[in-house]
Amino acid sequence: MAIKILVAEDEEITLENVIDSLKDEGYDVSGTTDGAEALLRMEKSDFDILVTDIRMPGLSGMDLLEKTKEKYPQTDVIIITGFGSIGSAVEAMKKGAIDYITKPFDLDELTLRVRKIAEQKVLRKENQALKTYFGMDKRFTIIAKSDGMKKILNTIEGIRVSDFNLLLTGETGVGKSLIAKIIHFTSRRQDRPFLSLNCATLTEDLLASELFGHERGAFTGALTAKQGLVEIADNGTLFLDEIAELSPQLQAKLLKVVEDGEFYSVGGTKPKKVDVRFIAATNQNVKRLISEGKFREDLYYRLNIMEFLIPPLRERPEDIRPLSAYFLQKHLPRVKKKISGFTDEAFEILRNYSFPGNVRELENIIERAIILEPGGQITPQSLPRGLRVLDIETIDPDRIRTVDEIVKEYAEKVVKMLDGNKTRAAELLGISRTSLWKILKED
Repeated sequence: MAIKILVAEDEEITLENVIDSLKDEGYDVSGTTDGAEALLRMEKSDFDILVTDIRMPGLSGMDLLEKTKEKYPQTDVIIITGFGSIGSAVEAMKKGAIDYITKPFDLDELTLRVRKIAEQKVLRKENQALKTYFGMDKRFTIIAKSDGMKKILNTIEGIRVSDFNLLLTGETGVGKSLIAKIIHFTSRRQDRPFLSLNCATLTEDLLASELFGHERGAFTGALTAKQGLVEIADNGTLFLDEIAELSPQLQAKLLKVVEDGEFYSVGGTKPKKVDVRFIAATNQNVKRLISEGKFREDLYYRLNIMEFLIPPLRERPEDIRPLSAYFLQKHLPRVKKKISGFTDEAFEILRNYSFPGNVRELENIIERAIILEPGGQITPQSLPRGLRVLDIETIDPDRIRTVDEIVKEYAEKVVKMLDGNKTRAAELLGISRTSLWKILKED
């Protein structure tokens, strides 16, 4: 990480010596003899450290310090003060300066102080990213007995050394977030942050703030500046679920990050540079949305360097039994019961069910069955009544229902059972409220 330093010093010889000395240390350094010019430069670019003389014509170093801490509190300020001006140095420290040095000073001493501050600054940034990283649950299990899932895992293995953006498609609940984690934690970025955001859960304004962060005063209630997920995920991976829910304005902002590695925070006037790998996911037909003018084609192709189509659970029945066994062992410890498995009748019902909510719905069904089952095996009586009804339903060859029709009917039954509580229905079905609304409104 390159530390950017701005030096404001009206004595040109001193300015040149300080700049040369700091550049020799590998820092990105620029300088000016004018305090007002220094402030203009800070408006155009982010600086990690400002080194400023306290006495300058025009805008003094003390005024520059005050304006810097007001507008750019993340910038650390070192004050250069004259011999015998300790009082001014103390005042500067009270106003937010991190350190001071008195003239005449040794360049090695200044370099040493800058190095200490720079190291602390790098450590703070890394700690923030690592705090996010270690706060995640990095444990995951993938069940892949079916050919479709084995193919996906083989492809992931083949792109471990690659670093391009990816698009995950498939129905709700098939495991797109799990696949995104596997891709990240087997990649070269595995020791860096993996962050995720569901684009359908927030309003446009909140989503913009969550993604790109905001400056202090950018909107009512923004009392302090906040980093967004794009900035925190620097050098890591950002997983954007339900990407098709982004507004056109946010799609444009995201495109700039994907193309240029650059973005503006909400209320910000300076671009910020990042290196982020994006994994996007959607359960919608993006090409249809593009033709309808609802999704940017350029963003689609930037994100879709490679597409993973994750098959629905009904197309990989080989995975139902091992998944059921896994979820049984996962949730049993919470209820302290002794359940050894499933009766043949119960498993036959699960095997013949279409699972419109896919793997997520199967997990919810198993968790519910564990709670209800009084015996030592999961029986049909512990499974949802809707599954048992569907299991014995007679198929009319003259009226074969589509999967969408079955999904809608089942969703309507769940909503009715819950007296119209769509939020709770979406939770039980393992889908977002937006997805449930779309299912129910389809003709």
